[in-house]
Amino acid sequence: MSNKWIVNLLALAVFLIGTVEYIISGILPLVASDLGITTSAAGMLVTAFALSAAVGSPILIAATIRVDRKKMLIVMLGIFIFSSILVYFSPSIELMLLTRVIQGLSGGAATVIAMAVATRLVDERNRGRAIGTILMGLSSSLVLGVPVGTFLSEALGWRSLFIIVGLLAAIPMIAVYTRVPTIAEQRAVTLGMQMSVLKDKKIVLAVFITLFYIGGYSALFTYITPFLQSNFDLSATGLSTILLLAGICSFIGSRFGGGVADRRGPKFTIYAGLSFQAGTLLLLAWTNSLIYVVIPLIMVWMAATWMTSPAQQLYLVTQVKQSPDIALSINTSFIQFGFALGSGIGGWVINSSSVDDLGWSSLLMALAALLLAVWLFSYDQRTRRDTAFGKIRL
Repeated sequence: MSNKWIVNLLALAVFLIGTVEYIISGILPLVASDLGITTSAAGMLVTAFALSAAVGSPILIAATIRVDRKKMLIVMLGIFIFSSILVYFSPSIELMLLTRVIQGLSGGAATVIAMAVATRLVDERNRGRAIGTILMGLSSSLVLGVPVGTFLSEALGWRSLFIIVGLLAAIPMIAVYTRVPTIAEQRAVTLGMQMSVLKDKKIVLAVFITLFYIGGYSALFTYITPFLQSNFDLSATGLSTILLLAGICSFIGSRFGGGVADRRGPKFTIYAGLSFQAGTLLLLAWTNSLIYVVIPLIMVWMAATWMTSPAQQLYLVTQVKQSPDIALSINTSFIQFGFALGSGIGGWVINSSSVDDLGWSSLLMALAALLLAVWLFSYDQRTRRDTAFGKIRL
């Protein structure tokens, strides 16, 4: 088995982890009904995974930085498999929340370690492509994992889906055990080093843009099934078809955004992505009862949201050239914080108002991200001008 195939199997592991994280959004009413809880309470299962991945994974990775990456990846995948099977035997919301915390911690750590391992298995000139392959596994979970899982949930039962995903994760775990050599980190990236990046005001503003635009996305997408079913009588096939189209658009948006960022720069792409995200959310809030309007808007909204992601990562890499992996790790944590923030706010909106008002809460967070982008790039321009003026005076 070539190293290219091992990288592809690592991408499969990340795809399965992403599927377990996001699949709750497509089956939220089923989960709520089975556990005897409200839809907003079931949304806490998304929050639990995201917070565990955002907070716990960086700490775990920093604490075990001297441990063989191969062993750590096997252990994290093993825990992820166990926790996925444990879902089948969790009859209460309390036990489900515990399993989601374990899934988030192990899955989040496994995703980061998989990227590190992938870069060690290829030539230096191909490391960017290896990371891209791993990230494609994550984005593909939206394209295929969520809609397929939603479609199969009625036939197999939603709990069985987690067992299937867990057992499939054994394939990349076996490949890691048999084919990946011992890997020791050449340079320790401690938690303190990760946090020191946040001393830069531009980095802080950038990751808070991530927090709010992902939060705006999560507030609606976490509850996309009850949002659609509140106004339209959709079968499982119809719902999974819409989710599949939305996932394809997220994939297209990510690829398109990366190309635009290379040609026009991250600033233009971030402005464009956030503006389209806010604009489609405004239209969704006004027209959420017209199915033939809602579906195209959701597709454009997904593409606009995810076209921002590669531009954000490119901007961070250009700002922290000496340690881009740390900046991207921090940004990944804020993506998970955004999922937690959005799902929490979405649940609060449903409890205090109506599921139809989710578009407005998402819009407010998207606008906050857009305002932060204006602040960031105006500050960036001022600092560049001041630096240039200082050099001229010298």
